[in-house]
Amino acid sequence: MLTSELIIREAVTEDIAAVVNLLADDQLGKQRENEQDTDLSNYLLAFRRIKEDPNNFLYVACLKTEIVGTFQLTFIQNMTYKGAIRAQIEAVRIRKTHQNQNLGTQMIRWAIEKSREEGAAMLQLSSNKVRRKAVEFYEKMGFKPSHVGMKLFL
Repeated sequence: MLTSELIIREAVTEDIAAVVNLLADDQLGKQRENEQDTDLSNYLLAFRRIKEDPNNFLYVACLKTEIVGTFQLTFIQNMTYKGAIRAQIEAVRIRKTHQNQNLGTQMIRWAIEKSREEGAAMLQLSSNKVRRKAVEFYEKMGFKPSHVGMKLFL
């Protein structure tokens, strides 16, 4: 069932607590985020930096006035692929109570269309291997596991 009531919009400062709650309400997010933390200063600083960057966007997905999802979309100018733009989607989350309602599908389709509008040649993402359902979802959406992702935590 597709929910035509889903509205995707750029996040505003007042949305940050809800975004942090979405990030923390996840098997890996619980290890990295603290939804009980009332000090949102680091998140607010990150949000300001995202807002100041003309190639970086934080979105929220809403049903009426309730924020039920979020994702970050960044446009990266590259030298490869004849100087193409890559879109990168990160931190895709749907509130647990709203999963399996095709909201994630709508968010990803929206991000694909937005990436096309911005002239991106590809939309890329990474998903932690332990998120098997997420990986399966992205593959159903047409994403291919084409690279080996690596991270060096500093």
